[in-house]
Amino acid sequence: MLNRLLSHDLPRSRWLAGVLLIILVGLAAAPFLFPGSKSLNVAAKILVFILLVASYDLLLGYTGIVSFAHTMFFGIGAYGVAIASTRMGEGWPALAVGAGSALVVSLVLSLVIGLFSLRVKAIFYAMITLAVASAFQTLASQLSDFTGGEDGLTFKNPAVLSPSFEPFAHPVLGITIDGRIVSYYALFVVVLVAFALLLRIVNSPFGRVLLAIRENDFRAEAIGFRTVVFRTLSNVLAALFACVAGVLLALWLRYTGPDTTLSFEIMLDILLIVVIGGMGTVYGAVVGAVLFVLAQNYLQDLLKLGATALDGVPVLSAIVTPDRWLLWLGLLFVLSVYHFPTGVVGRLRALALRRGGA
Repeated sequence: MLNRLLSHDLPRSRWLAGVLLIILVGLAAAPFLFPGSKSLNVAAKILVFILLVASYDLLLGYTGIVSFAHTMFFGIGAYGVAIASTRMGEGWPALAVGAGSALVVSLVLSLVIGLFSLRVKAIFYAMITLAVASAFQTLASQLSDFTGGEDGLTFKNPAVLSPSFEPFAHPVLGITIDGRIVSYYALFVVVLVAFALLLRIVNSPFGRVLLAIRENDFRAEAIGFRTVVFRTLSNVLAALFACVAGVLLALWLRYTGPDTTLSFEIMLDILLIVVIGGMGTVYGAVVGAVLFVLAQNYLQDLLKLGATALDGVPVLSAIVTPDRWLLWLGLLFVLSVYHFPTGVVGRLRALALRRGGA
């Protein structure tokens, strides 16, 4: 049953299976295990980034396409919900119209970009997507009447997803169930289903053709596969999943703006997470997103403890300070790439294969 659910793509490593199980249980029980607004926000961000990074892995890890426009589709999903909710008012119709419109726009744009740009070589395609993403971010910042400009858009969710919604009179397991908890579990279910669907895609004959194109596109073309068509379909699918991730982020934040979805920093975060977790594995998106988001949110707290312990120690007290958390984050990334060149998932699978063959 589990094998079919994971599309016959089991972790292939006991350590990896254990890590994934811990992450699944931790995210499923996060509101009860880690009460508090910050921990719940971190867990929700991990869920969104799992889907966003997994969709990008379909492009980079399985098809070999380097695109800098992924955050554009992420932003389209968020802005679709925000614009519809501010124009139509809170409610499920606005959510449906916003999400549906965003998916259609993402479909059309990714199709056009794919058909007209994927015929060129990788570096030129990357530059084209970078230009398109930059233009879209500029439009989102300048069309203030429509997108809210640099301030973005704040909106209200349907009543069931609003913090004031409390279906139970008494706490459940010590936690007051409200619209925030309902929103979190809505995110959890959608990400879980979308992740299973991505696993199904990459382990289908279509996914195997994508791997063949990544390894040698000339050979794939020679044996009869129209590589442009498959690359375009991969681009479209990745864009649609990224759009769904944007919808989820907007619903969680009840706000969207250029910095939350369209910034180039988010694109760099996606690339870092893919490399840390492992390209071409899908599971790497889970491990990488957890490691990166936790480091991004709690590294400063750890450095604060370290600075307190090393107070008065020359040099070390100046280096171990919360103000230099980006330096330590970069150092951790360099060390992870050095020790895990194929990502955490790739390394764990290689160790399992070596032990199995020994």
